[in-house]
Amino acid sequence: MTSAPPPEELDPDALKAVTHPLRRRILGVLSAGPATATKLAKELGENTGATSYHLRELARFGFVEDAPELARGKERWWRTRPRDIRWPRRSSQSAESRVLFDDMQRQGFEDDLEKLNRFADKRDELPGDWPDALLFARGATWLTAEELQQLRHDYMELFRRYWRTEEDRSPEARRVLVRWLAFPDPGE
Repeated sequence: MTSAPPPEELDPDALKAVTHPLRRRILGVLSAGPATATKLAKELGENTGATSYHLRELARFGFVEDAPELARGKERWWRTRPRDIRWPRRSSQSAESRVLFDDMQRQGFEDDLEKLNRFADKRDELPGDWPDALLFARGATWLTAEELQQLRHDYMELFRRYWRTEEDRSPEARRVLVRWLAFPDPGE
């Protein structure tokens, strides 16, 4: 079984690279499985030159990699590269990085909500126990900033225990989207 990749913090250049809107869309498609630049172009309504360029840029910063075992002839297949990306602490980000991060985070929230709504719409069509497999919990507690950082660390360690590649999965396993939020109440 492949172990989870080590945590790594993004540098400002990599943050800029991954916040480009088309690159985020490309990563979204590739997160479901490998694709060629042509397949991505068709799915995203872009031209192949644009998807090829952005794939190379994503590869330059380590977000995607070649999948040569899938190639036939001249076609080049790409897949996401397993990474445990940690965002730099906000206090260490430049003003420009904060704007990029905030924009990307907002778009991520919108994307996640859209996926959750699609799941809710199709939930009863899933086979077996999958309709009952949604994990949703809400709660509130009182923590210091340090305790919240520790909670984040503990959560990430727990998640890493369950992390697998597609090659390592059991035949019954499905791709599961895992999202976790914990933030100070803005009403306080």
